[in-house]
Amino acid sequence: MTPAGRLRSAWAIAALAWAFGAPVQAADYAGPLFDTHLHYNEEAWNGNAGPFPPAEALARMQRNGVRAIVGNSRPNEGTRILAALRETREAGVTVVPFIRLYRNRADYTNWFRDESIHEMVLAELARGTAAGPYRGIGEFHLYDSANADGPVARKLMALAEQRQLAVLAHVDDVAVDKLMAHTPSGGRALRLIWAHTGIGGVPVARVRELLDRYPGLVGELSYRPGLTCAGDPLPEAPGANAGSGGERYPARARGGRLCPEWRALIEAYPTRFMIGSDTWVNQRWVDYDGLMQGYRRWLGELPPSLAQQLAWGNAAALFGLAPALFTGAETRR
Repeated sequence: MTPAGRLRSAWAIAALAWAFGAPVQAADYAGPLFDTHLHYNEEAWNGNAGPFPPAEALARMQRNGVRAIVGNSRPNEGTRILAALRETREAGVTVVPFIRLYRNRADYTNWFRDESIHEMVLAELARGTAAGPYRGIGEFHLYDSANADGPVARKLMALAEQRQLAVLAHVDDVAVDKLMAHTPSGGRALRLIWAHTGIGGVPVARVRELLDRYPGLVGELSYRPGLTCAGDPLPEAPGANAGSGGERYPARARGGRLCPEWRALIEAYPTRFMIGSDTWVNQRWVDYDGLMQGYRRWLGELPPSLAQQLAWGNAAALFGLAPALFTGAETRR
């Protein structure tokens, strides 16, 4: 069937559904995706002997229409590997490299006061990657917002703003204010990607308040409680939703619809949200297809221009990537 024929058929089906009072299911978003929260951690590749060597990880991105990623890995070698591979370019994936603050799991709960982390960041900035210079710092965690006042946290926030580096932070709303306060501009000039937009379920009104206060704050939407309604929960391996600091990650719905208050927030701030996978454990790689399909489903409920902004445009603008061309081929397998 020709494209025109497919379009006529779609309109005919929609007309019949409307005539008989049946709900019309919006078509899934079919354009490119920018995964702004991708970890290629050691346990995934493990010297190419792990369950997700580069070829497998890239195949998952490619078949899901993921055209760019924010790569941040424990240790940073994982990101450098993806950035250097010819296969990454052949898969059509652009790597935007970030410096993760973790050499090992012990760094999760100590980075904010460990001077050797600050030294590592400076060394990585000098080193760069095959994909070009590092573009940001993180993801990092603060399980207690008071630790945002740690000496290394203070140094890195000031450094990020001075070097025009974005920051990917898994923190609560109190820590957002604290981190912003440590920048020369008081948070007015820092580009901070708020991982999960408050994984503890920060109220939408408080998210709105912070978006108004900080022009460079953007929300990444993986694991965000209350984002989608209905649908079946995604499967998780035993213990897979327990974080390194003991916090619990909320279950997410497969095929859920965008909840009304979140749709209203996204429509009010169309340039301030992005999507991500958060492949922090191998189970997330196992379910990568489902995660991306879930995004495509609820993005399809939005006006096409808004869906494209969340899926690609906002992150592409932040990192200076070219606007994507919609070929309709992004989700072909």
